[in-house]
Amino acid sequence: MERVVIIGLGLIGGSLGLALKQADAPGIEVVGVSRRPETVSQALNLGAIDRGEERLAPAVSEASVVIIATPLLAIRDILQQIAPHLPSRSLVTDAGSTKVEVMGWAGEFLPSTVDFIGGHPMTGKETFGLDEADAGLFRGCVYCLTPAANASPQAMHRMTQLVQMIGAQPLLMDAVEHDRLVAAVSHLPLLLSAALVSATGNSPSWAEMSKLAATGYRDLSRLASGNPEMSRDICLTNRANIVDWLDRYVEELHKYRRLILEDEEELMAAFIRAREIRQRWLREYGTEG
Repeated sequence: MERVVIIGLGLIGGSLGLALKQADAPGIEVVGVSRRPETVSQALNLGAIDRGEERLAPAVSEASVVIIATPLLAIRDILQQIAPHLPSRSLVTDAGSTKVEVMGWAGEFLPSTVDFIGGHPMTGKETFGLDEADAGLFRGCVYCLTPAANASPQAMHRMTQLVQMIGAQPLLMDAVEHDRLVAAVSHLPLLLSAALVSATGNSPSWAEMSKLAATGYRDLSRLASGNPEMSRDICLTNRANIVDWLDRYVEELHKYRRLILEDEEELMAAFIRAREIRQRWLREYGTEG
């Protein structure tokens, strides 16, 4: 029996459990870990796990695979706590949105007898919590994998199998490159969404303005509804890359500001270029997201 232990039963952890259970892979037991007994009970009732635990040590002591699906800054303490209790050649992974610091923590705390492969499923919702768990959340998404230097080929093969089992597409990536790229296409949109809501929602005109906000505002503000703890942790573990892309975005906004005031033809051309870039992306990846 292979025991897959999921630490953290929120949107990602709960969805992983549901996806593994629906994959109906023989010989896999899914164990969920949460400090809150009511969360464990809910996960059991949803069918996301076979068994629940509230303590880390007994949960991981016989684990084949450990998946840490908690907010980013909690991963460090969890790695430190589980390290003495992990079986030799067990596979440990995470689902955090940044990778450089996580890989550093894994190298600092995990014994050399354990394989660590960082993970980041490029999917999610603007809502959070176990209530929002969805077995289909990972279907068709890219799942980034950043193996530690000492991770065995066997562990990498097993991790790839698990990713494919839940319907995702594994993509091997260096941690530094991962954090640089997701700062642009994942973390920057999060901050733009939050800033839009702050700018408009704090306006004295918001009471009247909010009555007019429709699909455009809803689409652009969607990410501001996400887990605030997750958003904070992303920023704190990827500061330099995010600030770099914020600076680039501010420069682009200033360019549009100038065009609005001074050059209507170039303004039109800028909108055309932006539309063409997005249309090419949609055609290449077949998505409307």
